[in-house]
Amino acid sequence: MTLDSINTPAELKKLTREELPALAEELRQFILDSVSKTGGHLSSNLGTVELSIALHYVFDTPDDRIVWDVGHQSYPHKILTGRREKMASLRQFNGLSGFPRRSESEYDAFGTGHSSTSISAAMGMARAFQTKGEKHVAVAVIGDSAMTGGMAFEAMNNAGVYDDLPLVVILNDNDMSISPAVGALNRHLARLLSGNIYSATKKGIDSVLSIAPPLREFAKRLEDHAKGMVSPSTIFQEFGFNYFGPIDGHDLDALIPMLQNVRRLAIEGRGPQFLHVVTRKGQGYELAEADPVLYHGPSKFDPEEGVKSKPSSKKTFTQVFGEWLCDMAQVDPLLVGITPAMREGSGLVEFEKRFPKRYYDVGIAEQHAVTFAAGMACEGMKPVVAIYSTFLQRAYDQLIHDVAIQDLPVLFALDRAGLVGADGATHAGVYDIAFLRCIPNMLVMTPADEAECRDLLTTAFHQPHPSAVRYPRGSGVGTMPSTELRTIPLGKGEIRRKSNAPLGKRVAIIAFGTLLYPALEVAEQIDATVANMRFVKPLDVDLVKSLANDHDYLVTLEDGAIEGGAGSACLEVLAKAGMTKPLLQLGIPDEFVEHGDYSILMAQCGLDAIGIAKSITERFPDLLNVKTAVLGK
Repeated sequence: MTLDSINTPAELKKLTREELPALAEELRQFILDSVSKTGGHLSSNLGTVELSIALHYVFDTPDDRIVWDVGHQSYPHKILTGRREKMASLRQFNGLSGFPRRSESEYDAFGTGHSSTSISAAMGMARAFQTKGEKHVAVAVIGDSAMTGGMAFEAMNNAGVYDDLPLVVILNDNDMSISPAVGALNRHLARLLSGNIYSATKKGIDSVLSIAPPLREFAKRLEDHAKGMVSPSTIFQEFGFNYFGPIDGHDLDALIPMLQNVRRLAIEGRGPQFLHVVTRKGQGYELAEADPVLYHGPSKFDPEEGVKSKPSSKKTFTQVFGEWLCDMAQVDPLLVGITPAMREGSGLVEFEKRFPKRYYDVGIAEQHAVTFAAGMACEGMKPVVAIYSTFLQRAYDQLIHDVAIQDLPVLFALDRAGLVGADGATHAGVYDIAFLRCIPNMLVMTPADEAECRDLLTTAFHQPHPSAVRYPRGSGVGTMPSTELRTIPLGKGEIRRKSNAPLGKRVAIIAFGTLLYPALEVAEQIDATVANMRFVKPLDVDLVKSLANDHDYLVTLEDGAIEGGAGSACLEVLAKAGMTKPLLQLGIPDEFVEHGDYSILMAQCGLDAIGIAKSITERFPDLLNVKTAVLGK
């Protein structure tokens, strides 16, 4: 097995060109076998096998830097750079990350997870090389979807200013080709354009025409339009890049000489290079080729049988949202659904089918999505922005400047709130409570279960202010939502359990979101009062004060960051009222929580029933009636 002998790019370079196709087949099969056992991103990684091999075969990594945009397609890169044996631990607690991480390997030049950052990062590295006098190249590998992000174009606009920048941008076009189908002619033209003959000829003509600027400009326009006839070069050349392609990203005989040429041009100071590579998601595995969306991020499965849907008696929060959106749209013709390229993940598939003229996928462009929604709201529409909590961070200025200041009724349905398990710190939705509740006019709601999620979505939709309803990935306790469109009184929580403990030992747990249920479990053991707050903003101030008056100790519980979170809001209420009461804040600690199984991560943060009980009794040791079963003793 050739793959078994490859642990570094140096060992890869010892292979002959003729041996590489066999290596690609081995690597593709290894990825399929590995991901089927652990779960993870599959389609995208099957599509980058040859590209990964070619990059490490040609470039001088790790001295040359490769930045993988988003990074979910970096498994072949990880395997070729010494992490093959660790793939069995992929996305597991204390295991290999599903994304590039600088702390994991010297070959991971830049940590990624979110989209459209690669060109900016690689450009920064390239300029750093020049400043330090180092002869290295920075490479950004970016997908066609990520190219819809404005940040990618901002970076290209800046990069084009430096006509000697050692930067290579590789467009991994794996969805819909920008240009006609690739083939031998396109490969030949692309290689010719990047080769010595073309570059030398162009340089000679430039020197001749430099004495006649009008003639030189005319010649440049002719060149641009001529190349535009066989490739989509014009827009990238206008940014100051030398464009080559498109070429077949699964053809190593095309990839390797092309990469050798663009690396040489970059090293020689010929300016930023842009290579357009066409790949296929799921390449080499028929089931993934036929349905790359299904195999984008599957759980464990049998490669012979493929991914099988598992029936569940519980609805996920995403499904609850999707059903609510369709039901509300049926009632209100002004409702529109907006998503930044997360149709499947955010539960909008059915909505698009039923209301295609009211469905907007704006691409990976969170800033645009929010301001687009604001514009629609100005004209009387009722926008619902379906977005992951972590991705709303990317549109924070638009949220404040374009929505909140104008007090526009835009509803943000924040999926993946709290910890997200295997995707790790880059995708954790633990900051939304803190960064939303400080914004004037903003309403923030935290449903405890599926039924309450539907009711709070309806409540938020009817508010004449910007609002956010945050809910986690997956299912809750399984409460069945109503088929009606019910509302909950704004800013009103509820008591779910009342303590019978004597004064001096009476504790109240103030719960936000789905942690209500472990709070109720703990409360049975320590005889605590439990409040389901529902709203972070407007906070039920009267309920917080009442609990403080009637109890000796208070505990706030949330699945968001402790600093600035819902617990801090409760402390602010007490401080403003001049009330002094011992209060324990429980939530996500002030650190980035790594990837792993959700239940393991919550236990690590002390947010399972055992951890909650342990924290409460350690902070308030005179609560002596905690059962050993809960404490795990």
